Amino acid sequence: MSVTTSSAPVAEPAIAVTLFPIVAVIFSGFLVIGLAMPALPLHVHQGLGFDTFVVGLVAGSQFAASLISRFTAGHLADTRGVKRVVVAGLIAASVAGLLYGLSLEFVDMPAMSLATLLLGRAILGGAESFMVAGALNWGLALAGPANTGRVMSWVGTAIYIAYAAGAPAGSALYARHGFTAIAFATMLIPLLTLFVVAPLRGIAPSRHARPALTKVLGAIWLPGLGMALSSVGFGAITTFAVLLFARNGWSAAWLALSLVSIGFVLGRLAFGHLPDTIGGPQVALICIVIEAAGQALIWLATMPVLAFAGAALAGLGYSLVYPGFGVEAVRRAPPESRGLAMGAYTACLDLTLGVSTPLLGLIAAGAGLNAVFLASTLIVLSGAAVALRLIATQPPARGSSGRFS
Repeated sequence: MSVTTSSAPVAEPAIAVTLFPIVAVIFSGFLVIGLAMPALPLHVHQGLGFDTFVVGLVAGSQFAASLISRFTAGHLADTRGVKRVVVAGLIAASVAGLLYGLSLEFVDMPAMSLATLLLGRAILGGAESFMVAGALNWGLALAGPANTGRVMSWVGTAIYIAYAAGAPAGSALYARHGFTAIAFATMLIPLLTLFVVAPLRGIAPSRHARPALTKVLGAIWLPGLGMALSSVGFGAITTFAVLLFARNGWSAAWLALSLVSIGFVLGRLAFGHLPDTIGGPQVALICIVIEAAGQALIWLATMPVLAFAGAALAGLGYSLVYPGFGVEAVRRAPPESRGLAMGAYTACLDLTLGVSTPLLGLIAAGAGLNAVFLASTLIVLSGAAVALRLIATQPPARGSSGRFS
């Protein structure tokens, strides 16, 4: 069925009620990613005995797989329907958990265990692509393109609440039961989430002719670049903060991961309406400066409380980077290909995380873990130049009335 969308932003409570089922599904689906964040670096580095480059490679493999599958997920959301895409993502996430468990059968052969783990991470990356593409386009279909920033904010809020909850839970599971518990939870939670998705009403795909991929990429590449540069800091914290804490003998590394998510969620809840009302690039510019300040604080930290403060500040700043640049990407994209446009836009995030985490691992191996956060500070700040360019060349808003599926 088609959904007639609104041409003007609506009240935040109404958006929250409309998006609640999708937000609940996204929370459940991304909880499994949050569970692995504090456990995976320790499992690969201490359990399997690999160096920081391999830790970055394993973490980045999920994002590399997301990059490869992002365009397919967006295209299928446009052509096959968003509910099918979300269901496929949940099934794939459960398969990833099965491979996590299988990798533990080869711990006496670290290379084989690592290869199986990488395959699981790759499938989880594809699952993440499908869940995000389905959820974002489902939300846009229900709320309308005039509420793009709000939809992105609420979907992102669900993701980072899942990360915030998953980090301490994953640390506790790993400490008590090892990586086996992470594997079991990754397999079970998406299957249970399917029961939440099953009764929801899907959205029929649009039947409009679609422009070429090159046209979509031409529309979104600049905001995508800004978002990509600004996301390196997130990859630095989620992959290397645990190792930084372990090297310095600091406890409660999971709290740094949770504080990133808490700062992120608070920013989304308090200011998620701003990209729709005052302009996405303007909001992104302010947030980039805040995020870079948090990264720099982690780089300079001599005690855990400073690292915790830096993580919270980085999360707060990063909170509106994605919707800030994303509002501009949707404004520039052909209306009939918003699913593909969102897939292409988010692929920019996958590309930077898939490439940057192994490179940051090389920096850690050569210059130390603190240098990772100096590098991430400088890269995040470079995103400010993109935001300024977008502000200077910001096009008039597209008419957003009409039908979107």
